[in-house]
Amino acid sequence: MSPRKGGPGIERRRSIRADANLSMRVEGQPLNGDLTKIVTESQNISASGVYCTSPHYLAPLSKVALTIILPNRAPQKAVNGPSPRRLLKCDGIVVRCLPSDGKARPQGYQLACSFVGLDARHRDVIEEYVSWRNLESMGRALDAGSTRRATVRTARKTVRAASRTATRSTQRTPAKRAARPRATRAGRSAGR
Repeated sequence: MSPRKGGPGIERRRSIRADANLSMRVEGQPLNGDLTKIVTESQNISASGVYCTSPHYLAPLSKVALTIILPNRAPQKAVNGPSPRRLLKCDGIVVRCLPSDGKARPQGYQLACSFVGLDARHRDVIEEYVSWRNLESMGRALDAGSTRRATVRTARKTVRAASRTATRSTQRTPAKRAARPRATRAGRSAGR
């Protein structure tokens, strides 16, 4: 039996996404009709689209112009200043524009845009960035997990050592030693 589309735990997206806070600009026409340039930051990105926030409502299925600044994966030593960044310019379609806080008069909107007419070169650049970003995130998570595990192991060892010390000290108090008769070798062998 094949898995049901859209069911819980099933990914419907065609492209892998990566959480990324990238500087970007969205040019579109809100409901008032004036062309608006929105400077914002992405929340995540894939080869098929980008998700960000917007102070303006942009109607679903409206056309937008997107400019996204992708950092170089590995910083190169630049002779005159910081390493260059990739500027990605493309068209998009608004897929979703929802109030950020769910109120009737929101403070902003969650904006999802699908790339339109993205050439293969730009798609490859985004896919490469997404792969690198996800690998980088996995590496950080693994490092944090091993640090956490090491901390837990150290804490457990400390608790065990303290427990053993406390048990030994309560078992061998001078009063208990004096009250309990000691068996000698002769006494042990005589008792047999």
